[in-house]
Amino acid sequence: MMVFLGPVWIAFLVGIMVGWAWKPRWASLGNSFKLNCSAPSSPTTLISSPLKGMGWNSFKFQIPTFGSCVMDNGADKERIPSPLNENDTCSSSQVRNQECVFVTEEDLEHLCHLVERTDGGPPWKHVMDRSTSSMNYQAWQRDHETGPPQYCSRTVYEDATPELLRDFFWDDDFRLKWDDMLRHSATIEECPTTGTMVVHWIRKFPFFCSDREYTIGRRIWESGRSYYCVTKGVPCRSVPRQGKPRHVDLYYSSWFIQSVESRKGNNQPSACEVIFFHHEDVGIPWEIAKFGVRQGMWGHVKKIEHGLRAYQRARASGEQISRAALMAQINTKLNPDYLKSLGNADNSSETEVLSFSEKPVGMHIPKFLIFGGAVVLACSLDRGLLTKALIFGVARRFANIGRRL
Repeated sequence: MMVFLGPVWIAFLVGIMVGWAWKPRWASLGNSFKLNCSAPSSPTTLISSPLKGMGWNSFKFQIPTFGSCVMDNGADKERIPSPLNENDTCSSSQVRNQECVFVTEEDLEHLCHLVERTDGGPPWKHVMDRSTSSMNYQAWQRDHETGPPQYCSRTVYEDATPELLRDFFWDDDFRLKWDDMLRHSATIEECPTTGTMVVHWIRKFPFFCSDREYTIGRRIWESGRSYYCVTKGVPCRSVPRQGKPRHVDLYYSSWFIQSVESRKGNNQPSACEVIFFHHEDVGIPWEIAKFGVRQGMWGHVKKIEHGLRAYQRARASGEQISRAALMAQINTKLNPDYLKSLGNADNSSETEVLSFSEKPVGMHIPKFLIFGGAVVLACSLDRGLLTKALIFGVARRFANIGRRL
């Protein structure tokens, strides 16, 4: 069987690599289009609204920065973090006044609509529900008509605070210690008045795909001990475009963080809930990207929790707070009436949602493709009737697997 199927698998892998590397010239023109950073709406009715009640009620592939860095001939030089003063103003070396709006209140409003399930997007499909003794994870996915696949997740971490999660996701220096996909990070611009930051990332991808480059704008809004953390791809003149690494224009990754009751049944808000929305266009065929995400999702989630617990221990031991973590503590305060007004406006719209009981959606393999391939393979191999019967038997088994997935 290995002798017979070996050429097929080799052709399959070569086809993927060629298809991945090749891209028509007209597809490259998308670099100049206006960014559309719309993201998914929240998935199920079991996630209650944070805009209704404003209490401890419950309602998951992240963004961070440790020390401030500058680029010098491709090398990173780290500067010692200094305390921030909220009364400081943006200087010429930081985000200029007219550029302190990389992330605006419109982005906040959009995230609120995602959390409230009122963004008007397509329904969510439940794809994962896993848990450990210290974490519970649920994930959804949906396909947008004109953009890449979108993902939403809900993670509840036991014995964690919203402030710890807020700083952890912002801390790029510490992320370099646990996220093996992040090759480089640097702070390009920052504003100590609003907490707005622009950071430069280079992420590693599998061996058959080149690295990807990001310029990300981010900002945090605070309502009590709940945090709306928005990050998205933004244009940046100080980072020139190059052939490699390939620049990612369309990027959206945002969180809603709040305290919730623990599963331990002590009626104490000692757990932390993170509602996460993410999508990006890295130039990979979307169906292949979806397959890769499905295969690596749970492993990456466990890696995030491992990094969080290491960060938790480091902070408890008195380790010095990084520059990025200090910036994460500069938040724009939200008026509760503003959130209530958004909630009242949302009551007039309805969004279709799916229940947790829905069976996770998998890959559907058309049977005619499997049997067609089997016919071609059987007719090309002159090894007798028994060989052909064996090939058709294997094809039938694959067809049944494709139907079950």
